[in-house]
Amino acid sequence: MTSLLTIGQVAKRCGVGVETIRYYEREGLIAQPSRPESGFRKYPPDAIGRVRFIQRSKALGFSLREIGDLLSLRVDRTTTCPEVRKRAEAKIADIEKKIDTLLGMKRALEKLAAACRKREPTGDCPILTALGDD
Repeated sequence: MTSLLTIGQVAKRCGVGVETIRYYEREGLIAQPSRPESGFRKYPPDAIGRVRFIQRSKALGFSLREIGDLLSLRVDRTTTCPEVRKRAEAKIADIEKKIDTLLGMKRALEKLAAACRKREPTGDCPILTALGDD
């Protein structure tokens, strides 16, 4: 017989806080076990794998909504690998767009920082001027 776990045990084994587990429950990513007469909910051991899946997916840039979709695909036996790959490729395109945006921000800040080499009063600071221009 597999032993059930408290929310604290699941959280500790996953390296997250108890509030994270509760948040995932509210978001529908983890099933909330019923509360027995003892008052303490008990989680099945596979809750650990589910939380770790969520954490790994978040680390790769997936939103909670996207993670919910991935979890649904994971349990749907009719889902094929190309369907999952399509989602990964969409996330790659999203990340590439963000990288382009960040590189543009970096170039703009580098240009402003280069213009700010003198010891001028802040009223003449090109960075503050550029940020304040309408």
